[in-house]
Amino acid sequence: MVSLSPELFWLTLTALMTAVIWIPYILNRIAEMGLWAALRNPAPDAHARAAWANRMQASHVNAVENLVVFAPLAIAVHVTGMGTSTTAVAAATYFFARLAHILVYTLGIPGLRTTAFFIGFLAQVVLGLTLLGWM
Repeated sequence: MVSLSPELFWLTLTALMTAVIWIPYILNRIAEMGLWAALRNPAPDAHARAAWANRMQASHVNAVENLVVFAPLAIAVHVTGMGTSTTAVAAATYFFARLAHILVYTLGIPGLRTTAFFIGFLAQVVLGLTLLGWM
């Protein structure tokens, strides 16, 4: 059995979480518009009536944008063998910060949303600084 490094484990969970964020807001779209209307490609300016669904969709976009930064850092730490307990904690922290970001963004809690985002950013910085040999 292959054993994942902590960085790849948390990257995998983060990628899977990012992959399923769309489900609740698409189910909302189906509930609001009906199945066939939801399956059509809606106009780009079509927004859900439920504010939470719009916020969840925005959190999904943000999660994808940040996964593009986190994934190569986590993979590089693994490939170079530079993983430490600090990078393992940073990768886990990133996952939980992103989970919190999705939840508080969807619930419309702005201060906590920004805090969760910033914690995730700091976790990325830890990985990057480790790769540069500055940590």
